[in-house]
Amino acid sequence: MHNSDSQSPTGTPEGAQTELSGAELDALNAKVAELEASNKDLRETVLREKAELENQRRRLHRDLEQARRFANEKLLNDLLPIYDSLERGLSVEGGDVNAVREGLSLTLKELLRIASNNGLVQVDPVDQPLDPERHHAVSMVEAPGKAPGTVVTVLQKGYVLNDRLLRPALVAVAKDD
Repeated sequence: MHNSDSQSPTGTPEGAQTELSGAELDALNAKVAELEASNKDLRETVLREKAELENQRRRLHRDLEQARRFANEKLLNDLLPIYDSLERGLSVEGGDVNAVREGLSLTLKELLRIASNNGLVQVDPVDQPLDPERHHAVSMVEAPGKAPGTVVTVLQKGYVLNDRLLRPALVAVAKDD
């Protein structure tokens, strides 16, 4: 037997409409309003978070720029007494050569102390084997009693800043006999 009632794919007869009761319609409208309010709150939260991230990025950029501009402040502040000492030494009229030499020696010691406190170390490799990573050989010289490749003379000291070579030492090296 064949049923002559035609039905839609959803299983409800064609032409029949589903009527929602007033209470169901009110409940659905309330749910829609609740979801819209929640959506609005989420959008506001996202916008606030986005603004906060942008503000943090700007602050970080400003702080980084300030750090770059004033990175040398401590070092330069430490160097000011040396600058003052050199100016005082140059302003003295006449004077004993030995006193000037002693003043320069003390100023150099203070300069080396400040440099050392800021991570700078001198490379003075006399009597050490040539290290191509830290030394630059500019000549080979006769050096009786020295092993070949040993640094005999330092023409210009090298410097290392916090374990990184800043300038290699220029050296003369003992050559083979």
